[in-house]
Amino acid sequence: MSSRVLKEALKAAEEEFLTFAERNWHVIPQLASVGSCCLAGVIHGGNLYIANVGDSRVVLGTVKQGRVTAVRLSEEHNAGILEVRDELKALHPDDPQIVVLKHGVWRVKGIIQVSRSIGDLYLKRLVFNREPFHSRNGTPITLTKPVLSAEPAVHERFLVTEDQFLIFASDGLWEHITDQEACKFVQANPQTGIAKKLVKIALQQAAKKREMRYSDLRKIEPGVRRYFHDDMSVIVVHLNPKLGSGPVQRGLGSLTDRANVSIDVFSSNNL
Repeated sequence: MSSRVLKEALKAAEEEFLTFAERNWHVIPQLASVGSCCLAGVIHGGNLYIANVGDSRVVLGTVKQGRVTAVRLSEEHNAGILEVRDELKALHPDDPQIVVLKHGVWRVKGIIQVSRSIGDLYLKRLVFNREPFHSRNGTPITLTKPVLSAEPAVHERFLVTEDQFLIFASDGLWEHITDQEACKFVQANPQTGIAKKLVKIALQQAAKKREMRYSDLRKIEPGVRRYFHDDMSVIVVHLNPKLGSGPVQRGLGSLTDRANVSIDVFSSNNL
């Protein structure tokens, strides 16, 4: 296992979707605009490998002397990040509209927040940016070359005993809760159902920002709720369930066998 292998796996996902879209987009033109972020992690031989396309995020909770510290392990591709905008401007020096501030949000071509994704082929391949796609999706977008990519960012880390858990989550969660807040909450609470509890905290913060009650937010129909908060998908992986939360055992050294992990998953879809 290596970072290269995981990177190639995400690239293969893009190629598989491209092949599917090429075969079917004349019947289903909307395939050209279907896209997704992709965040993947693999633990092998004591090493953690991370690959990311888009603006999902993985945070490691490392615990020393009973105190948890959040360590961000993924690189995000969102036009709201200055470095991402600079990268796009460098790649497209002749396009003053490559990033546009629209309603307070930076977007690539004024359309999409992420600069890398799986899919979104109409912003990557000129062959998809034409009929029958235009007749179904409105005004054509003038492109001379791709403005998005599917190139994954990869990260590798050797895990040690203090590395207690991982939080994989879409940007909907991180819009309302910080890395450190999430890690402190996970450390302080039981493992069962922890992903759902994180989503609830984020939704409570979303309601607070709108000056409304959490109970009222939950009553809003999913199709309308997207204007209040984004989708939230969360996976919490406890790397050493036997240790539980709190101070870690000392003298264990590096952990080369992480087969005994516990995983908790929850997703809130507002579409």
